[in-house]
Amino acid sequence: MTNSYCIAVSKMDSDNPNVHYHDHEYGFPINSDDKLFGRLLLEINQAGLSWLLILKKKENIRKAYADFSIEEVASFTESDRTRLLNDEGIVRNKLKVNAAIYNAQTILKLQNGFGSFKAWLDHNHPNTKEEWVKLFKKTFKFTGGEITNEFLMSCGYLKGAHDTLCPVYKRILDAKPAWI
Repeated sequence: MTNSYCIAVSKMDSDNPNVHYHDHEYGFPINSDDKLFGRLLLEINQAGLSWLLILKKKENIRKAYADFSIEEVASFTESDRTRLLNDEGIVRNKLKVNAAIYNAQTILKLQNGFGSFKAWLDHNHPNTKEEWVKLFKKTFKFTGGEITNEFLMSCGYLKGAHDTLCPVYKRILDAKPAWI
């Protein structure tokens, strides 16, 4: 995020979900596979919509997708798809719902091969943005360039989440492993 954005967010009303996300989540490393999956799912749901809308729906999305449990979402059935597509509290888009289930199933396979989704991400780090996008498009559904970029920036695998003058920038550096 550019410094002007960081300053603008810090001056926003503290009830605005963007403030909490900016100050406590965006750009910070995530160690839990389920939380990484949840962030990917949120980024996919945001496509074509505002991030503020997704943040406002975040709790509904989390509940609808079994607290972002990869294992549970991977086992969703047709009745779960129907339930999700009828849930007014979330983004009701068939392609996004199908991508969530497919991607959970894919992450289970990555966990079997690498031990965890995070280990797979770590194994591929550092990649350029272009290399990440190619890998994500080959591996997952509904992960184009912007979704991949935002997902990886939002969990610390790509630089650019915050400008160096942003007050959050140093906190993120302190939270990152040395290799990132």
